[in-house]
Amino acid sequence: MEDLLVILPEIVLASMACICLVIDLYVSSKTRYITYLFSQAALVVTAILCVIPQPLKMTAFSEQFIADPFAQVLKVFILILMIFVLLYSRSYIRDRKIAYGEFHVLALFSTLGMMFLVSAKSLLMIYLGLELLTLPLYALVAFQKDSAMAVEASIKYFIMGALASGMLLYGISLLYGLSGSIALNEIAAFVQTAENGTLSVALFALVFIIVGLAFKFGAVPFHMWIPDIYQGAPTNITLLIGTTPKIAAFGMAYRLFHDMMPSFATQWSQIFIVIALLSIALGNIAAVIQTNIKRLLAYSTIAHVGFIFLALLVAPQVGYAPAMYYVVVYALVAACAFGVLLLLSHQGFEAEKLSDLKGLASRSPFLAFLMLLVAFSLTGVPPTVGFYAKFVVLSALVNAGLTWLAAVVVIFSIIGAYYYLKIVRMMYFDAPEVPYPVHGAADMRIALSVNGLAILALGIFPAPLFVICQRVLSGGF
Repeated sequence: MEDLLVILPEIVLASMACICLVIDLYVSSKTRYITYLFSQAALVVTAILCVIPQPLKMTAFSEQFIADPFAQVLKVFILILMIFVLLYSRSYIRDRKIAYGEFHVLALFSTLGMMFLVSAKSLLMIYLGLELLTLPLYALVAFQKDSAMAVEASIKYFIMGALASGMLLYGISLLYGLSGSIALNEIAAFVQTAENGTLSVALFALVFIIVGLAFKFGAVPFHMWIPDIYQGAPTNITLLIGTTPKIAAFGMAYRLFHDMMPSFATQWSQIFIVIALLSIALGNIAAVIQTNIKRLLAYSTIAHVGFIFLALLVAPQVGYAPAMYYVVVYALVAACAFGVLLLLSHQGFEAEKLSDLKGLASRSPFLAFLMLLVAFSLTGVPPTVGFYAKFVVLSALVNAGLTWLAAVVVIFSIIGAYYYLKIVRMMYFDAPEVPYPVHGAADMRIALSVNGLAILALGIFPAPLFVICQRVLSGGF
């Protein structure tokens, strides 16, 4: 019973997802919004349960699952962002006649996988959480069956995801074969005393684990799927893939490298330097020539994933707070970016080209201002939250003695500023090419306003969120 209380949020979310599936069978096409309301209620109830302190213990099932403050706070961030994802998607999937109930059910199960992933305390739980996260996404990408591009993107995503999962599983099996355990703390104790041939095999397993993690983040050279998926998938699915899974992937990285392989910090930090530099360089350079806004945001994601890896590589020296802060901030900003695109899109029109944003300030000053905040935040311009996020990571690099690396990153960030500011120029100084008026439900506009206000407010007052990240990771929350 104590174990069940520890995983009560996951039990509630899984149960409500199953109930949502049954409800969808009995509602008519005119009342399918009930599925949406029930899904939102499931996310809210689960978030409340995550906030309630655990009165008895934090671990369950022979310490394979842990509900420590780090996991609970990440779950709250994931659930809040998923509330925004479902809200932004509501009108879009209704207008395009995308399977309404199936979308919400699969989104809830994917959220459940994210929650298991950040609470994993064993290799088995990590793999189960990862598969539960990704399998619904494969189906979601192909939801627009009349779109050949969406089907092609889904097949690419499935094949590349299966390859990455296989590599991760191979690394996990090597560690299990060496240590005889799947518990992260027991593997950490074994790796710390490994030597000679055993040490070499453990390092070999580390490489495969990093490959699996880099794919889930979308880091170079395992980024090939991101531009095609972002462009081919429906925009609301791109929103889902580009936000909350990044937070779950960070939770997975923390469990693997902080809990399981801290003694290999020197080795994986060197690999992370290469991954981070390649991601930032390729992401910023390739984004310059893009004319599709979703593809541009895909390469922007790759560049920002490089910043996450920069924060991870200095984590043994300065802690994981900068990495956690950066990934949460990026997910928040990306949600606002795709939310604007969803509001601009309507039945018969997709806001996908950069030219679709021309003259947006004259058609909708509200959306233009939100996109301005997004562009400034992704560039790192004060007073938006993106400035402080990049400042925290660059400061961590300098404090870790990697000033040269910080200087190189700043140079590539200047390249990134070009295409972000190009978006601003198109919105405010070019004549509109798209005559369509901008509509949108009131609740979506309110949610976008809250999202944009958060980008601005957290930039002006960055301390509260960063303090939360520090206290969670120091055990003082």
